[in-house]
Amino acid sequence: MAHRLDADVARTRKPAEHRATVATASQTCETVIMSTWTVLRPPLAAAGLLTSQLMHAAYRDDLPTLENQDPSGVFGSPESPPLRIVFLGDSSVTAPGVAPLDHSWPRQAAMHLAERFHVDARSVAVGGSKVRDVLTSQIDDALAAEPDIAYVSVGSNDALRGTPIPRFEEDYAAMVALLHEHVPAVGLSGIGDLGTIPRLPQLARGVARIRSRAVNNAIARVATTYPRAIKSNAWDVMAGVFDGNPMMFGDDHFHASTEGHLVFASVARPFADRLVGIWEDSRGDGDGNPKPNPRGSA
Repeated sequence: MAHRLDADVARTRKPAEHRATVATASQTCETVIMSTWTVLRPPLAAAGLLTSQLMHAAYRDDLPTLENQDPSGVFGSPESPPLRIVFLGDSSVTAPGVAPLDHSWPRQAAMHLAERFHVDARSVAVGGSKVRDVLTSQIDDALAAEPDIAYVSVGSNDALRGTPIPRFEEDYAAMVALLHEHVPAVGLSGIGDLGTIPRLPQLARGVARIRSRAVNNAIARVATTYPRAIKSNAWDVMAGVFDGNPMMFGDDHFHASTEGHLVFASVARPFADRLVGIWEDSRGDGDGNPKPNPRGSA
């Protein structure tokens, strides 16, 4: 009889113990989830806020839509040594609204190099692109051109549209690795302070500044990994010249104006000279003397 009572007590105790175990596990799981959300919530909320504000700012009937352009062209004397440069990226390359197009920073860089070279400048950039778009849709065309220099300007759309920074950095590194493998010199345009964009609502500008800084830092980290890749400094230009200066932005209050592109060109011209130096060093035969260009002078 006592044995049966002990067994009955044991049977009634097991469900209670099981419920206690389940409750403890549930509390532990909830704690982990809440701790994880505490870590993730600020960047996720910031990215969500910025994306929401950007979508609101994108549709304004009172502002024009500026068309993307193709800065490709051939510059300089045919008698000069040939140099081919390919531009990849987003609307920072396609220069919406910039007139004349020769004032866009890609053409300004090409025209600067044309003082010494016969420059074949080609753009495969597409307005609105993120780094994943460059990696999947522009790289092949860029490499098919067999450039001496690749110049990439991308990252602003990733910053504004909430691409997670680790994913951005992973994709950016994959892009640079491909270019570095096949192109003698690789230029990486960092992104500027997007908190200066007047079209963004005031609430979103602080978030845009934080996001663009994070993307710019990720580009810098990738650049240090590849000896023939260098990064330009667009941040100081935007923070110092664009902030509070509406003349630096186009009629859409979003893209850089003609004046803004000329400011960027002041960075792009000496940066292009550095890229030429890397290209010339890569063609050296060991004593610093450049080898003949395999394409000849055509």
